[in-house]
Amino acid sequence: MKKKGFILLLVMILSISALAACGSDSAGGKKEDKTLIVATDNSFVPFEYSDKDSGEMKGFDIDLMKAIAKEAGLKIKFKPMKFDGIVPGLKSKRWDMGIAGMSITDERKKSIDFSDPYYESGLIIGVQADNTDIKGSEDLAGKKVSTKTGTTSQDYLKNKIPEAKSVAFPEINQAYQELSAGRVDATLYDMPNLAYYIKTKAKGKIKMVGKKMTAESYGIGFPKGSDLVGKVNKALKTIRDNGTYDKIYKKWFGEKPE
Repeated sequence: MKKKGFILLLVMILSISALAACGSDSAGGKKEDKTLIVATDNSFVPFEYSDKDSGEMKGFDIDLMKAIAKEAGLKIKFKPMKFDGIVPGLKSKRWDMGIAGMSITDERKKSIDFSDPYYESGLIIGVQADNTDIKGSEDLAGKKVSTKTGTTSQDYLKNKIPEAKSVAFPEINQAYQELSAGRVDATLYDMPNLAYYIKTKAKGKIKMVGKKMTAESYGIGFPKGSDLVGKVNKALKTIRDNGTYDKIYKKWFGEKPE
């Protein structure tokens, strides 16, 4: 074989090998080289929040997403932001995934895809500890009710209790502080977050009243048509089956899921 022909053959072999190596990254559970951007809220304890000392994102959702990524062989990076920026970013494909205690709703499913549910939640009313007038949603008519912008609780107030005067804030802690200060009559928000705030920060000033309203399932969000949905669902099922999910749940909520 002539030297020129040998060199040409060698180049072809090396090119084929490189293509084969690139093609193996996303197959057979091998680690994907691309770092995927996971949008998340920065103030939804105990699901996700920024640690004051380290600046690191922590919470149930964060630990869960890390476990899913490890099982699926995905490299991820969290992108903390205001909650109302997550769905628009997924819709425009700026983010690869979104996890933020995000309820799976028919309206949201029109613009993004969701994973299988990973947490069952619902809305609950919070009032000042000495309040005896508000006992349930039927008592919110004409009352000022604080909540968080862009959430299902804001939608619920608008659609189910239009007689209430909804006051929405970018951060849910602002809504709680307005309640503690008596500038609003009540707060409507996700039960686990309100329960955590009452336990850790309310200093006896807030209590929950009435029954949990709506049954809401949290899911991981994706741009429409994302091929990550199947990989994430498979990994989520695996960590549920092998006990990893239960360990994470107990770490943040003090008990195993029902």
